[in-house]
Amino acid sequence: MNRPVYIVDGARTPFLKAKNAPGPFAASDLATAAGSALLARQRFAPDQLDEVILGCASPSPDEVNIGRVVALRMGCGQKVPGWTVMRNCASGMQALDAAMVNIQAGRSHLVLAGGVDALSRAPLLFSDAMVRWLSGWYAAKTSGQKLAALRQFKLGYLAPVIGIMKGLTDPIVGQLMGQTAENLAHRFQITREEMDAYALESHRRVVAAQDDGRFDEQIVPLIDRDGTVYRIDDGVRRDASMAALAKLKPFFDRRYGRVTAGNSSQITDGAAWLVLASEEAVERYGLAPLGRIVDSQWAGLDPAQMGLGPVHAAVPIMQRHDLTPNALDAWEINEAFAAQVIACQRALADIDYCRNELGLSGALGAIDAERLNADGGAVALGHPVGASGARIVLHVLARLRRSGGARGMASICIGGGQGGAMLIERCG
Repeated sequence: MNRPVYIVDGARTPFLKAKNAPGPFAASDLATAAGSALLARQRFAPDQLDEVILGCASPSPDEVNIGRVVALRMGCGQKVPGWTVMRNCASGMQALDAAMVNIQAGRSHLVLAGGVDALSRAPLLFSDAMVRWLSGWYAAKTSGQKLAALRQFKLGYLAPVIGIMKGLTDPIVGQLMGQTAENLAHRFQITREEMDAYALESHRRVVAAQDDGRFDEQIVPLIDRDGTVYRIDDGVRRDASMAALAKLKPFFDRRYGRVTAGNSSQITDGAAWLVLASEEAVERYGLAPLGRIVDSQWAGLDPAQMGLGPVHAAVPIMQRHDLTPNALDAWEINEAFAAQVIACQRALADIDYCRNELGLSGALGAIDAERLNADGGAVALGHPVGASGARIVLHVLARLRRSGGARGMASICIGGGQGGAMLIERCG
């Protein structure tokens, strides 16, 4: 299980913000476009892959095993298995972890792994009351029975159930993900101004990265049926300001809350892929690895505090490799909420938290600001749930290559009270 797992290449789509209507691309369209472009520039054919693993939190009913659907659409052939994994916000990272384990075990040597979601296409559902009425209606055989069923119908039955709101609500604690961010804001005394300042900085950093071309090598442009080209992440606000953010009302706790749409991640469509290879595959195909996955970790915690998951997952990795937070050259903590990232920083610097929650002898210390999300994050880029875990791994590696750094950490909080982290090392 100590076999090295190399990252050969990676690509993603632009992240496209949902705009109160189904977006131009289905999830399989996004994954196929990015994956096909990535495979086209490799030194092996798509049918030489051992497997395709795709994370997706919200596949559509006609793409339930979306990993297999996309593998076939990309031309991998019938003999290459394609499968789908789901670990909420970390589905894309889970796909990478599954590929890593299979490569380490010798079951696979060359794997395409990543994540996707088209959250703009999350379904509107019938309520249970409407479904029961429809069941009775279809069971009615006579005109009298149908008339009786019509008399029982209530106009309120037609009110839709918003699928994404149900998906973003934790069934154990009964809280929306944004309410868990409110919990962290209260616990760590994070002010509204601090959240908005963090959100503003995320937009500023993404704008600087776009203008400097730091995303260009990762992004595969998309073209819709009307010929419109999508080249860049379109959720970033170049006109963002503290004054504009201050005007937004709290969304999750309208009376006492501090978390708004402006200091939260955006509902977004997008896909991200990485090619992972064993040492044998690297030699067989003459590949030039960009980096390798050194270690990974999953952690569980109180679902009502789920935003602290990155801390609980990253700390065991740092302990195994005798690292401190600032011994790493690059960090990505997925920005589900500004409050959640700030809370992770404060937890790392808090003696009581590190002792009582993590079992450490003292505080590890916060991550230097210039090391953390240096090119912005999901507050400005968006958070297509299934894709984000793969995107941050890809971006950690891009940052290391650009800066000449040696090691970086990608970490993510996960709805349901979990965290995931991966330690990445640059090659060459």
